Amino acid sequence: MRETKERLSVLWIFALLNYLYADVVALFAIAGSRNSFEPLSPWALMGSAVLMEIPIAMILACRLLPFRANRLANIIAGGVITLVNGFLTFVPPLAGWGRPPAFPEYLFFATIETVCTSVIIWQAWTWSGVEATVSSERMVRQPEAGIASS
Repeated sequence: MRETKERLSVLWIFALLNYLYADVVALFAIAGSRNSFEPLSPWALMGSAVLMEIPIAMILACRLLPFRANRLANIIAGGVITLVNGFLTFVPPLAGWGRPPAFPEYLFFATIETVCTSVIIWQAWTWSGVEATVSSERMVRQPEAGIASS
């Protein structure tokens, strides 16, 4: 179980770093542009804060939650983030809604993020209780082995 917990936690860190750097690159593009941009509403900022808190919280949740809750949290959080990210990144440019097509570098990051959260969902979905039980038994036996060898 420890290996899967660590793998999921690392995948959330990877996704989070991609989200953050994509936003930094987008801010550089906006700041360097001569076009005027409307500021985001407080509700839009709150929505983005909530969306960013999900991967931040999942880094800890992957390490601390027991098997069933961990598996469910990763499937739900991964699904929500994948759907929201996929929708907000790919649908408006393709549908021509309200803003010009997204920056190519932003689409690059969004593709990596979507693949990463899809892998998180897959890892959690295929994570079995047998692996969790075997891993827990190994962790219990290791301290005993260390005491016997002393």
